[in-house]
Parts: sequence; structure tokens; C-alpha cells
Amino acid sequence: MTVTADDLDRAAACVATALGPVTGADWSRRAGGLEWDCRRTAEHLADTLLSYAAQVVSRPADRFVRLAVVLEPDASPAETVECVTCAAKLLALAVRGTPAGVRAFHPSGQADPAGFAAMGVAEVLLHGEDIAVGLGTAVDPSRPVCERVVARLFPDVAPGLADVDPWIALRWCVGRADLPARPHRHTWQWRGAPLGG
Repeated sequence: MTVTADDLDRAAACVATALGPVTGADWSRRAGGLEWDCRRTAEHLADTLLSYAAQVVSRPADRFVRLAVVLEPDASPAETVECVTCAAKLLALAVRGTPAGVRAFHPSGQADPAGFAAMGVAEVLLHGEDIAVGLGTAVDPSRPVCERVVARLFPDVAPGLADVDPWIALRWCVGRADLPARPHRHTWQWRGAPLGG
């Protein structure tokens, strides 16, 4: 179950749809269970997505490309959402334009374009949820997209989650949800490298 740039587009659109109506809220509120506020979480998200795009394009074997996204101090909440959406689109473009056999550094393994797409989707949905919770709203992602992300990033546990709502399963994989008869995940690591290489 390959994760694609289209999945990243869907995830970014989902989060933009959830956050658009709350751009008039106080983005200095804490983002869900994080220590960061909503604005800082969005900045981190844009930074992560652009970093992944840089990895896919530059293809370093042993390090991250040294760049950072910093929102301008007077960026409004609507402009902040725009930055996240833009960074997601840049990653999607990088994934679409890169052959499947390409690999680049990520601490979770030499990732291929589908791996970076999957990690990008997970970041968008999970941190999008953090921001949404902080602002009193919710994200409602595509369950098939979540299922593909769980299968791609967590191949060790994905088969045992076939009976679980995929959005809850993704959140459980990263220690953000509890499931009956399954231990809470206090530590976890997704797999950036494709199976078999």
C-alpha cells in the first residue's frame, strides 16, 4: 500500500479545511498535548515538510539539508495555514518528480519518496490535530489514507490493526490514543526506509 503525493494533498486539504474556520481564534493557545502553542506547532509542521522536500530533492545520504522555516513574526493565522499548505504542496511536488528508487537520509532509515510522503502525511495529520484541538475543532482525515500510512510507516504492527479505525490506529502507533487490549505505546519509531531496502 504505497503512500503517494495525492495522499499528502488530501491530508493537507483536510487540515486546511479544519483550521480555516478558526483563523480568528487565539493561536497562542497550547496545541493539544504539546508544550508548543498552535502557531509554533504550525511553524514546526511547515519546517518539517519543507525539510522532507529538501531531502527528496538534494538526496543527502547521512544528514539533513541545513535549512529552517521560520514564520515572519507578523504572519496571521490564515497566513500560517497558508505556509503549512504551501510546504505540503512543495513536498508533494518533490515526491511526484522523484523516481521511486531514490533514497535520502532520515533517522528512521534511508527513505524513498513514498516514505517521505508517508512521514509528511503523518506529520500533517498529527500536528494538524494538535492545532485543531488547541483551537477547539477537529480534523477528520481520509481513513484509506491513514490505513496506507500505518501500513507504510509501522509494518511491524499494521497487520494487527486491521480491525481498528485507521485514524485511531495511526494515533495509537505514535502513542496518542489507547486501544482496548493493547498496551499504550510510550515509545515508537516509524520506518522511513521501504521494506526490503
